Amino acid sequence: MIFEIDNVELYFAEKQILNGVYLKAETGKLTGILGANGCGKSSLLNIFFGSLQPRHKLIRIDKKPYLKPLFKYGIVIYLPQENFIPPKMKLETCFQLFKVDITEFLQVFPEFKTYKRAKMRELSGGQRRVIEIYICLNSRAKLILLDEPFSHLSPLYIEKIKNLIQELKKEKAIILTDHMYRHILDTSDELYLLKNGSTKLISQTSELEDYNYLKAGTLY
Repeated sequence: MIFEIDNVELYFAEKQILNGVYLKAETGKLTGILGANGCGKSSLLNIFFGSLQPRHKLIRIDKKPYLKPLFKYGIVIYLPQENFIPPKMKLETCFQLFKVDITEFLQVFPEFKTYKRAKMRELSGGQRRVIEIYICLNSRAKLILLDEPFSHLSPLYIEKIKNLIQELKKEKAIILTDHMYRHILDTSDELYLLKNGSTKLISQTSELEDYNYLKAGTLY
């Protein structure tokens, strides 16, 4: 499946945030988005998901326009920067609710076995993040939107999550944004830079220095 969002125009109090933005994601690929803090990355993901309505947008799936918010079709899931699973909910209940197999999760992350009946608030921020990322990746959604997934994660968890992404992208389209740009460069099949309200498709990492996203010499 090919997911496209095009001609996005977003204003906050008459200030233009996004202008003519285009982004594409497709099954079998991970699409990375880089950009400075406050440039509109999270807003773009929310628009794609359908929770934020811009002044203008066009969403297509396999070249067919979709007029309703994508979440209403049940084909997209969004991992926001803040926790979305209620703190009073038990770990095993989370997996039941999202129809994800907890047994497979505990095989990948055996250290969580002792927390199976624990409430989310009893876990650390990094542990909660791991659970939410895993649930999103293993949901039935065909388009996965991950907003800063690697924040607050230990290097070991980051590597496990990156391996999961590489495995699961075979059957899903994944869009990932993170301020830890090296993880985006490592995992992305297509890369966009969001700058001055517009997206630029990056074909060579050196362009990130050309566009002044990275300082000269950072990549060497």
